[in-house]
Amino acid sequence: MKLAIKIEMLRCFRAVAEHGSLADAAETLGRTPSAVSMMLRQFEDHIGAPLFESARKSHLTPLGMMIRAEVERELAHFERTVTNIEGLSRAEHGNVRISATPSVAQVIMPPILRRFMADHPGVRIEMSDTDSATIERDLEAGRADIGMASIGPLSGFERELVFSDAFGVVCPVDHPLARDWSHLTWADMTGYTLIANGLCKQITDDGFRPILDASTLMVRNTASILSLVRSGVGVTILPEMAVLPEFLDLEFLPLTDCSIRREVWMLTPPDKLMTPATRALVRTIRTAEFPRNR
Repeated sequence: MKLAIKIEMLRCFRAVAEHGSLADAAETLGRTPSAVSMMLRQFEDHIGAPLFESARKSHLTPLGMMIRAEVERELAHFERTVTNIEGLSRAEHGNVRISATPSVAQVIMPPILRRFMADHPGVRIEMSDTDSATIERDLEAGRADIGMASIGPLSGFERELVFSDAFGVVCPVDHPLARDWSHLTWADMTGYTLIANGLCKQITDDGFRPILDASTLMVRNTASILSLVRSGVGVTILPEMAVLPEFLDLEFLPLTDCSIRREVWMLTPPDKLMTPATRALVRTIRTAEFPRNR
């Protein structure tokens, strides 16, 4: 029974073909000439025909020239594969899919991704911004590697608190509520149209319940909510970090009697099930500098 062709046989043949002698090939490979000669003989025995015209190994046979071309292609492919495998293990390559709520994607993730991409330029990032229910479905269906949202525990996933921030009223800077915002309470919102959103259900304050029940407009996309606020349709309740500093036409008004904070959690598979690239991004998120208890 013939021996199987091994990658070392291909490397040995390539080295002899390149150098034209057993001694020079042996020096390149870090082997003895006799070891190279034996491996080359095993390769030729497997093929069933000589690869060199003479024992001097200075000229390939026509079959040897054809096989050399195949060997070069195979070794190049093998070496690329090894490089890719090592790159994946060191988080130099790979793919990471993030599913995050819009405010997290817009405010929290940009500096994190800028730092991560500088450290891991070969890793491909795919981020979607959506609501918490969709993020949960993305994680369960395997469409996301990391979830960033205000959601509860999810079976099969690790969950850790990333940061929390206060809820407040968001309105135009010239809105009547903005005149004395340092003492704003739920009672002050009576008579104003509330644009409700998905995060409102997290607020369990007794003073907010009748305000939410009276709302006739529910909008789930943060950008759409803020556009409606700008156009004078109404005011809304959002976490502080959802209102970017460059939104100069909008005011975030803290509420003195709001006891609930928005909590953003990171959900990931257990460490042993994460790819190295995902694990590296999780580390970057954990060490990011943003107000965890704003």
